[in-house]
Amino acid sequence: MAGGAKSDGRARSGGRFERVTVNLAPRSSAALEHAAMITGDTKTDTINRALQIYAMLADVVDNGGAVLVRYTPDGELERQRLFPERFDRVTTRG
Repeated sequence: MAGGAKSDGRARSGGRFERVTVNLAPRSSAALEHAAMITGDTKTDTINRALQIYAMLADVVDNGGAVLVRYTPDGELERQRLFPERFDRVTTRG
């Protein structure tokens, strides 16, 4: 992240907003545009949701869990290796 962070008003959850500046790589920028378009959310809401999901998935992996995705209704479940640096610390349960 580039730039600092500062408080900016009240959040809907009762907390304080934090304003941050980020520099997105082209791939991340395209992903943000796509996610906002398909959900109808603002870019801010999309980023907020993405960060919450990222933290939740990191907690799952840190606690020995796995993230599984089925890409089609009749497809196989596939394990996603979202945090390769964490797999050295977490044992895989089979």
